[in-house]
Amino acid sequence: MPFKPAMHDSDVRAQMGRELKRNSQKTVFDARQRLTSSSGTRASFDLELLDDYANTRIAGVFAIAGLVFILALFSSLWVTPLAAAAWAILVLFANAGVYLVCRQFKREDPSKFNAARWTASFIAAETVNGIAWAMLSLFSLVAADSINLHVAMFAMALVGVAANAVSTRTLPGATLMSTLPSAATVTINLLMSGGLLNWSLAAVTIGGEIFFVYLAKQLYKSELDTVAHQSEKDALINELEEAREMSDEARRHAEQANIAKSQFLATMSHELRTPLNAIIGFSEVLKSELLGPHQVPQYKEYAGDIHSSGLHLLNLINELLDLSRIEAGKYDLNEEAVSLADVAEDCRRMLEIRAKAKGIELTVSYAKNLPKLWGDERAIRQVVLNLLSNAIKFTPQSGKVHLMVTRSGDGGQMVSVRDNGPGIPEDEIETVLSSFGQGSLAQKTAEQGAGLGLPIVQKIMELHQGRFDLFSKLRFGTEVIATFPRARVMDALAPVVEKRGLEIYSEAG
Repeated sequence: MPFKPAMHDSDVRAQMGRELKRNSQKTVFDARQRLTSSSGTRASFDLELLDDYANTRIAGVFAIAGLVFILALFSSLWVTPLAAAAWAILVLFANAGVYLVCRQFKREDPSKFNAARWTASFIAAETVNGIAWAMLSLFSLVAADSINLHVAMFAMALVGVAANAVSTRTLPGATLMSTLPSAATVTINLLMSGGLLNWSLAAVTIGGEIFFVYLAKQLYKSELDTVAHQSEKDALINELEEAREMSDEARRHAEQANIAKSQFLATMSHELRTPLNAIIGFSEVLKSELLGPHQVPQYKEYAGDIHSSGLHLLNLINELLDLSRIEAGKYDLNEEAVSLADVAEDCRRMLEIRAKAKGIELTVSYAKNLPKLWGDERAIRQVVLNLLSNAIKFTPQSGKVHLMVTRSGDGGQMVSVRDNGPGIPEDEIETVLSSFGQGSLAQKTAEQGAGLGLPIVQKIMELHQGRFDLFSKLRFGTEVIATFPRARVMDALAPVVEKRGLEIYSEAG
């Protein structure tokens, strides 16, 4: 369970400063984009909208040509075929001009895009197209049946307005210039012709123009929202990609730092253990008075202090070395058949003197007929020793410590150490289980360690595919449980039953 340290005030202020700077930069960027945009939104949206307009015009060039051909045939019922053909050719040339401008736009390098210039070019081409469509009002000069022609002109104008409005929906200026000339000229023609029918058709033409311009405006807003949402999604993807790259970079740095730390700890541990062993050995000689009794009685006591302190320091160095090897992935298990109960009993005997010195009652409970485990005996012994020594260390005088080895619920084996000490506050459990983490009780006691005992136990249990659990309650005590999985329990195999008598079959028989 990793420990996450609290963030310092300086880190919080730095993070808030970065957020404010990022938000202000984004606000300035959006304002600059709106000021330089021809659509009043963002300059980056103009390219998307104009590109959609060009794609629509290019894709619909044959559809528009077919529509103009049908309208020309329809109008030839009231005007001469020459007049209808002349109008159709004029409209087709105007649409060809729009098509060529769109093709030129598609061929231009996007990095050289100029929104204002291309918007003006498209509106100019659509104005010519709108004027060409408006030429259908001249049919009234050559028509023999002007009454029926007015109805046909009304229908042709509405069809043209609808087609151009839909095709130019992402460019509002082009929508207006491609539809207004034909709608205006036909409306004026109908109004000048007089009559209730013509006036009604003129009103419908005006209404149709307003409706299709409004419809194109709504389609434009919808397209603009789509582009904006796509831009936000792309920006979010870019931010996530940047965050992922930063996370990968931070992870690489952390791994390199962890490797360097592990190498440093391993090197320093080896370098420190060599002189420390000499100190422990010579202090043992002085404490035992092998070279003769001390003239000053206190020297023996000092030698004992040096010896005990050296052993304590050696234990800390060994823990550092074990942790660095585990984190570096170089802690190889020397696996063999191990009796968990025997290992626990050996550890109990080693720590029994320390428990009696504090007046602690050390009791045990071993399940009978436990099969052996497949594991590293030295590592398992270290697990039990760490759990027992911690319990004895933090249990007050006249306390109780109970060691139990039994089957786990899933068929594995477990070792449990329970004490009636002061317990661990709930908010400190995560700290206690982290590397170099110490609770408030450990910081107050005179016998402090490096805070590596429980983390090493956790990692050793992970190497054995096991589980480590800690349960504690203030003023009631603590229980730690190391559980080995069912797969490591070496249950006795069923005996092989030898069948008496061997039957031999012969193909000849």
